[in-house]
Amino acid sequence: MDKTLFLIGPRGWCAGVERAIGILNAALENLPSPIYVRREIVHNKNVVNFYRSRGVIFVSEISEVPAGRTAIFSAHGIAPSVAMEARERGINIIDATCPLVTKVHFEVQRFVKKGYTVLYIGHRNHEEAAGVLGEAPEKIRIIETEEEARILNLPSSKIIILTQTTLSVDDTNKIIDVLKKRFPRVELPPKEDICYATTNRQLAVKTLIAKHPIELLYVIGSKNSSNSNRLCEVAETLGVPSRLIDGQSNIKPKDWEDKALIGLTAGASAPESLVQEVAKFFKAHGYNVQETIFEREDVTFALPKELSELAAAHGKR
Repeated sequence: MDKTLFLIGPRGWCAGVERAIGILNAALENLPSPIYVRREIVHNKNVVNFYRSRGVIFVSEISEVPAGRTAIFSAHGIAPSVAMEARERGINIIDATCPLVTKVHFEVQRFVKKGYTVLYIGHRNHEEAAGVLGEAPEKIRIIETEEEARILNLPSSKIIILTQTTLSVDDTNKIIDVLKKRFPRVELPPKEDICYATTNRQLAVKTLIAKHPIELLYVIGSKNSSNSNRLCEVAETLGVPSRLIDGQSNIKPKDWEDKALIGLTAGASAPESLVQEVAKFFKAHGYNVQETIFEREDVTFALPKELSELAAAHGKR
């Protein structure tokens, strides 16, 4: 029996994560140590542990950063109050928020100024949602499920729907459909908020499952990675069992030993090195490793100007 491991593309780091990691690397190379990061720079245990080994100090709150030090805000964004506290304490701020998350923050600001109530589809306990809520907590209602959308009581006539960038495309559309039926005049932004990388990775999983009868999907990503969990859910919805793993060490023989066709992808915070480790593992166990790329991505985000200039100056020394 031929055994195949399909490497699904696109996968792994998105442009926002690439930018956040680039910011952290530039700070380590060009600024005095230690560098502090509020929360995890990206939601991946292996990445965080790597930078912790390089001396980066990860903190839960900005109050843990000594005055005068450098603090990086993670890719998930922060509430305005966090930035205000950092400035008041004389902390050197570097914002690694993904530009696509920043876009949602700007949308909240713009629509709230126009008198809108914001219906934000997202996960209440996720850092991205907490940051967006901090823009105007009295004007934002967070909705997680279709049921919450069905029972929502809202007197406002001016309503806009915004979303977390890392949600399930299908589940989000179901919630939006409920809200449209309940509030016929509800509006949506000109361009959807779920980011290109989340959409592409979910579509790639769907496309592979439609083309090949895979029996199991591995998703490399940490438990607190929203987009990684959504990839697992996409597979499960289509009848394919899935496993969320941090890397090769989490692979359990009982899951794959009787499977001939397996899919492998990675959430937007997981580095390609982890994918290759898993591919090497399965190749050693007799699997043909087949690259299957359904979409090419060429999105990039520039580093903050001050870091780019520091890096350039450092390179000339």
